[in-house]
Amino acid sequence: QVQLVESGGGLVQAGGSLRLSCAASGRTFSSYAMGWFRQAPGKERTGKEREFVAAISWNSGRTYYADSVEGRFTISRDNAKNTVYLQMISLKPEDTAVYYCAAAWGPSFVSNTYYYRGYEYDYWGQGTQVTVSS
Repeated sequence: QVQLVESGGGLVQAGGSLRLSCAASGRTFSSYAMGWFRQAPGKERTGKEREFVAAISWNSGRTYYADSVEGRFTISRDNAKNTVYLQMISLKPEDTAVYYCAAAWGPSFVSNTYYYRGYEYDYWGQGTQVTVSS
């Protein structure tokens, strides 16, 4: 069982920056693929339907990004701290959403496409609100 707790959300003006953190419980964090997804206001969606934002592999450090955030967002992980981060710069009003951290047992991701699919992840945090004003 893995528990995830996000932090770092808030209100920021367009063009600003935020860094989200996701702290994970457990002793095998380094074996988990980690992802960030988001859910825009007014759109009730389950984990499998949330919008993919970014992910990082469990073993190679390879990263994956949605086209909409490529070049503006950076995902990273610190296995010693059981934490994954999402650095966001040049924020836009359309980035406004609840951001969720997700985890999946890494060896189960036998294809790169798994990282993009919310329904492949087993554990989810409660989310942190990011609001970007224009």
